[in-house]
Amino acid sequence: MFRARMLILAAAALLVSACTTGMGSGMRPPGPPRPPREAPPSATVFRPSDFSWSAVPGKNRIDGRLAYARPGTRYTCAGAGVILTPETLWTRRRMTLLYNSSATAALPVDEVRARTPSTPGEDYSAFLKRTTCDAYDRFSFTGLPDGAWFVITLARPAGGGVGPNIAIMRRVETHRGKPITLEL
Repeated sequence: MFRARMLILAAAALLVSACTTGMGSGMRPPGPPRPPREAPPSATVFRPSDFSWSAVPGKNRIDGRLAYARPGTRYTCAGAGVILTPETLWTRRRMTLLYNSSATAALPVDEVRARTPSTPGEDYSAFLKRTTCDAYDRFSFTGLPDGAWFVITLARPAGGGVGPNIAIMRRVETHRGKPITLEL
């Protein structure tokens, strides 16, 4: 009985000492709460933080030229806008929905527009880079960071040619300050 009483007292003393948070006990006070973790990138949720890498100036350059043609019809992008979209899981999914590919496509504009969601998604236009095709169907983007991008432009029949306007998309990667020469 004496032994059982001693065990109970010892257990109670251990419990009391475990609850003590004094500095003399060798235990540290709890640190500040951890900030909540950001969710991982998502193909279905637009998050501006996924695009942040694309806003950092870099040493890369893309020099492009429209070379698209159909039998009997030459195409031009002169005066048309060219858009450079940073690749994220979200934009890769968007390219796949619009162009049936996340690598390269040349489709009639009407087809691409028909697949464009009727409800606009999040506004990611702040992360797009824009330029214009010159009279020689050339364009250029400079000061780009390392990363993957989607180049998009509109090609229309040149000189009154007959044919549909074509939306052209191509994925390209920039890295280590090496200039990229691209034909669409």
